[in-house]
Amino acid sequence: MAQGITALLKKIVLWFDTSAVDREAMTDTTVVDWYRVIPFIAVHAACLGVVWVGWSWTAIGVAAALYAVRMFAITGFYHRYFSHRSYRTSRAAQFAFAVIGASSAQRGPLWWAAHHRRHHRHSDTEHDVHSPRHHGFWWAHMGWITAPGNFPTALEEVRDLAKFPELRFLDRFDVLVPFALAAALFVLGGAQMLVWGFFISTVVLFHCTCFINSLAHQLGTQRYDTGDDSRNSLLLALVTFGEGWHNNHHKYPGSARQGFFWWEIDLTYYGLLALQRVGVISDLRQPPRRAFEAT
Repeated sequence: MAQGITALLKKIVLWFDTSAVDREAMTDTTVVDWYRVIPFIAVHAACLGVVWVGWSWTAIGVAAALYAVRMFAITGFYHRYFSHRSYRTSRAAQFAFAVIGASSAQRGPLWWAAHHRRHHRHSDTEHDVHSPRHHGFWWAHMGWITAPGNFPTALEEVRDLAKFPELRFLDRFDVLVPFALAAALFVLGGAQMLVWGFFISTVVLFHCTCFINSLAHQLGTQRYDTGDDSRNSLLLALVTFGEGWHNNHHKYPGSARQGFFWWEIDLTYYGLLALQRVGVISDLRQPPRRAFEAT
């Protein structure tokens, strides 16, 4: 009994301080760690609170706004900056980008970038932990995040980022910013704002992000031969602010622009252009000329 309680407490500690993880002991990427599922289920279950708190246009507006801001943070900051370094920015802006991205409750910037870089290196092979081809739709969509082997941050994948202590702090205490956002929403708007602004907005944001791991490797068309199942989809591009041009991205992952042609709507890229215009970022990397010769 005592050993069981101790093991449970250790699991709970990992929810708040990821530095406590034993990477050597957590290697299995194919099974569910049910303790890790508890917070995941709890966030989804909290959305049912709408039955008691009701709705208002203000609450829905805040939920939509937070979805938009945090989706841009995931796509423009976590993905195109931290994962691919597709533009340059200052250290202060880098930290601000990391904080906003962390508010999405999709773990810390180092963890996110490390997994994504590994995904590109092993895309749709047996070493890709969220490949629908090898693991099925639901595992690729969300099951993979519950496996113990996928919980630690592979710092060897992000040595360029791990040298910043402020980023390591956000990665170590990756629940800190989401908790602060949830608390602020409750203080400012009560239970209704908490349910809509945090829980519902966060759950929708999570699943739309994960569609790129699952649906974007099954739904759409392939312009380029990338050796994997990545596809382009206007529908996914609209809900993920441009990430749905996934085949484009897998062909030229270093490009800050993922909608290569004028009809390929890429809201994240437009936002990055605005940030470059006001001097927050610079040197947005573009796809090579040959990218536009594809038919």
